[in-house]
Amino acid sequence: NNNNFNNYYDTPTYDADSILDFYDKRPLEVAWRLNILGLPLLGWYFGLVSDRLFMNYDDNDEKDGPESNRMMKVHRKRGEELRRHLVNSGSVALIKSGQALSLRPDLIKNEYWSEELGKLVDAVGAFNDVTAMNIIRKELEELVPRLTAVKRVGKDFSRKKNRGSTSKFESKFEDDPVLNLFEFSNGYKAVASASVGQVYKAKLRRGPLLEAAIGRKQAELWGGKTVAIKVQRPDAASSVSLDMYLLRKAAMWLSKWRGGDLPAIADQFGVQLFGELDYVREANNGERFRSLYGEWEDVKVPASCTSLTRRRVLVQEWIDGEKGPWQGQTGLTLVKTGLRCSVDQLLNTGLFHADPHRGNLLKSDEKTLAFVDFGMMADVSEEERYGLIGLAVGLQQKNLPLITENLLKLGFLKDTKQIDELIPRLRAALKNATGGSGKASDVNFARLQAELDNISRENILQFSTPPFFTVIIRSLTILEGFALSVDNKFRLVRGSYPYVLAQLLSPEGNQQTPAALQQLLVQILTVDGKGQRIEWGRLRGFLQLAQKASGKTYTPGENDNDEPSSSRQTLDLFVRFLTSKTGLFLKTPLVHEVAEAIDGMASSGEANIMRVTRGLIRPLPGGLGPVNESRMREIQDLIYLMASAISERTTEGGSIETVTEIVNELISIISDEKKRREAEPIIAEISNVAQLVAAEVLEIRGRRVIRRMLIPAT
Repeated sequence: NNNNFNNYYDTPTYDADSILDFYDKRPLEVAWRLNILGLPLLGWYFGLVSDRLFMNYDDNDEKDGPESNRMMKVHRKRGEELRRHLVNSGSVALIKSGQALSLRPDLIKNEYWSEELGKLVDAVGAFNDVTAMNIIRKELEELVPRLTAVKRVGKDFSRKKNRGSTSKFESKFEDDPVLNLFEFSNGYKAVASASVGQVYKAKLRRGPLLEAAIGRKQAELWGGKTVAIKVQRPDAASSVSLDMYLLRKAAMWLSKWRGGDLPAIADQFGVQLFGELDYVREANNGERFRSLYGEWEDVKVPASCTSLTRRRVLVQEWIDGEKGPWQGQTGLTLVKTGLRCSVDQLLNTGLFHADPHRGNLLKSDEKTLAFVDFGMMADVSEEERYGLIGLAVGLQQKNLPLITENLLKLGFLKDTKQIDELIPRLRAALKNATGGSGKASDVNFARLQAELDNISRENILQFSTPPFFTVIIRSLTILEGFALSVDNKFRLVRGSYPYVLAQLLSPEGNQQTPAALQQLLVQILTVDGKGQRIEWGRLRGFLQLAQKASGKTYTPGENDNDEPSSSRQTLDLFVRFLTSKTGLFLKTPLVHEVAEAIDGMASSGEANIMRVTRGLIRPLPGGLGPVNESRMREIQDLIYLMASAISERTTEGGSIETVTEIVNELISIISDEKKRREAEPIIAEISNVAQLVAAEVLEIRGRRVIRRMLIPAT
């Protein structure tokens, strides 16, 4: 009996050794499970083969008329059979895989199968409602003494209802002290069912009973609120454990055959699955997520009633909403919000929602994006976060050395001596993952994962996918599928890239910049990553894209060229970045390059004056130095960027209007105390940079004078 596992290991923590030990001694249970899982799917596959043989069609065929209708019915029938087999299997792992695939019709190449698998989100088949009520009573049984004490002092908590109108089902529980905390909707029947549990809608009853259960303060907060009560399936732990046993054994066998650390990836998936079995952990995850994102104006996160939550029962605020995909401008706006939130999770907080399928993302009545179900969450370390960002930036910039370095840092590649062999393989993988376009912004994450797996399977390089990356890539693949259902031209890298840069270049507060982020910024914003010279073109492009993401009208994936024009906000972002602790590393190369450019412009001017006056007017001491044309062009481009940003609101675009606007803005800063306070640190930093630049110009010319004195010109 599989339920023996629940008694043998009562904790929901994933332990691969314990699972292997338990089921190694139970070969008949394992064989029976293989039979339940394998035979129906094998029969379904033979049905597909017979369809192709006897109906003479290919999945990619496009036919019209009666033949097309017949093929459509066959496809829908096979999709329905597949969904039914997954539901009947009771396998949480298979159902989760089906949910993920439902969002990727581009991968399974069949819209009818995708539509049927999409029903796995909330229609997995409910278990007995009486069993669910008994689980609630069992999980909250420690409250019974307090609740019955309320009745002993004369406060009747039974329902004031005509017994003649009460069903047998309701009369069975109407005097139960635990269940009387809730006023169930839908006649005690579940309103939704999922892979691990099913959901009931209820209202928490106000009164002494609720106060006795959770305390007066919490009762005032929660009394009268509509809640979702999630109840875990009675056989969930044994089902998940046996699935993980089979998956772990398969991973061990495959790793011997094709290499790679597949058992570690299976273990990571096991940790995520077992995390869904502990509703106390899920409630805590939800509260952490709400503390981070609940204040976002376009995001909604339900509160959890932790006082009534137990390992197999979760009580959470009810959110009315519509499951995706959502069409039109609202859909694009919600996708934008989801992308921005996911980027923030990966880059800023590290608390990552690892299961963003359409059942867990809702369009609320206020047209905000509501996140629900926090069972599958991942904590991504700082080093892993910035490694992933470096990988994303490298992909967008086609910077293979940067890609390779971060693959090494993240644990994809073990042997640094194999980098030369890896780069051409990565180049081919990247091209295939972009559908042959070679444009990094066209990267499809599912294809990229498959390409990386192919490199690993070749067994030529010591290359493997780290476990944490598998969780994240799965989540991003689901999110990408979600976005594709709204806009079939959407590309995740292109859509999320501006948000990544906005997070990198818009530091909040004055906190110390993490060392990993500092190292990454030095690497991508300075020439050869040495911190000596600024990559002006890249910095300018990054700032413009970052500003693009901060704009209210930005639509992810809308601009294929990713070339937004300069703006006042871009200039503001540039100044904020350079004067922040995050951008402090650019100060030294900035001073050096501006000083060198000023010296070059002065030398060029001196040469022109000498030529015009036929040598009558001589240059200043240390003048007529070498002119770095490329450096001067970069500085001129920067000055042009600033000038065009300052004058962006000028209707006629003339120089007089530009100067007038600058003067007006300076007057407004001087006259407004708040603006003056905000500008003081920036003005102080600009003044400091100007002093350092002047000192370095004098130093450059002084060195030149001394050198000419020691080594006279011939």
